[in-house]
Amino acid sequence: MIKAILTDIEGTTSSISFVKDILFPYAEKNLPAFIRTNRQKNSVRKELNEVAKISNIPSHNVEALITKLIEWIKADKKTTPLKSLQGMIWKKGYKNADYKAHIYNDAIQKLVEWREKNIKIFVYSSGSIQAQKLFFQYSLYGDARSLFNDYFDTTIGVKKNQDSYKKISQAIGISSGQILFLSDIESELNAAKNVGYDTCWVIRPDDSEVDIETIQSDHQVVSSFHDIKI
Repeated sequence: MIKAILTDIEGTTSSISFVKDILFPYAEKNLPAFIRTNRQKNSVRKELNEVAKISNIPSHNVEALITKLIEWIKADKKTTPLKSLQGMIWKKGYKNADYKAHIYNDAIQKLVEWREKNIKIFVYSSGSIQAQKLFFQYSLYGDARSLFNDYFDTTIGVKKNQDSYKKISQAIGISSGQILFLSDIESELNAAKNVGYDTCWVIRPDDSEVDIETIQSDHQVVSSFHDIKI
């Protein structure tokens, strides 16, 4: 019996294009000024020190760190300090109503339905926990944070590593066999399935080049949350 849903965001609950075409360019455009203005704040300094350590750049060389961060944004690196800084920048955009986070209609409907059935719902995304909360707070459907019990990001482990899913199961106190993981990335689903999760491959026609009609998979495969079987 499934007691919990663990869901990805980008390409699963929400359109990849919103992240790629709106959030990433917004962060890239605003990052240099944000870093220069806020680099002495503890929260920003902490992440810049991590960038310096990872990239072997002196922490005092702010312009070089900015250049490296822009490179990572363009390459869609899942680096934890980048994701944290992006979350800080996106917060301004959300609060200024520069954009609202996209959620598929079928996703919001099923999330509400599962919540009403007392199924716990958790988010696991490469975006920082702060960014995840902002995403659902400022969505097209208003503040949707009440739908979720908790959030996980790469601080618990990378999404293609099966140990990450073991840690999440332990953190929420629900056995792996009672958790359904939703994602658009097969390698993430494989990692979760290897430790006992039930899994569902969400293939959005407008986001994926995978042909859902011909695919053969060990995972449940759907194009809409309405088709997910629990």
